[in-house]
Amino acid sequence: MAAEDQPDPDAPAGGADVGAKLFGTWEIDEIEYADPSTERYISVTPVAHTAGRHASKQFQKSQISIVERFINRLMQSEENTGKKQQNLNFVREAFDLIHERTEENPVQVLVTAVENAAPREETVRLKYGGISVPKAVDVAPQRRVDQALKFLAEGVHNDSFKTSTSVPEAITRQLTGAADYDVQTYAISQKEEKERVAAAAR
Repeated sequence: MAAEDQPDPDAPAGGADVGAKLFGTWEIDEIEYADPSTERYISVTPVAHTAGRHASKQFQKSQISIVERFINRLMQSEENTGKKQQNLNFVREAFDLIHERTEENPVQVLVTAVENAAPREETVRLKYGGISVPKAVDVAPQRRVDQALKFLAEGVHNDSFKTSTSVPEAITRQLTGAADYDVQTYAISQKEEKERVAAAAR
């Protein structure tokens, strides 16, 4: 093999371009993080479907793109189990709607929504002599991101299941509402409720 035919050792793995875009449209290089505690757990990559290559590694989920993690969360209801391509198309359509309405990068909107919907406190139950007592505890950053994704996905399901609202429209409402910290949004209301209960248990 000639020297000019050999691959560049400094090139990105898999031949991906440095300026690769999510869904071929959305920039991911200039995403801003408002919360330093969750920043390392909110990964943004141009790949929206890794085919489960990280599934067998503990805590490797934090290396998966937050977009794919959100898509995976949307599949965790009885009606959508295993429908990865369908949910990926829903998110792609929702991102177009978000951009039309806010003129912002929808990836940035998702990152902001996750940061806003991540609870900082929750309660655990401690037993003292047979009596169960609630105790407020801080939430680990990785769990904060997990909880935020759960709340967002549940909000989309509640908004679209057995209603006239389409799934892309429901995703758009939930993400833009959470990004704007609208307390009427399901994810934000759930976060506020968790923190309210924890504050009472201090």
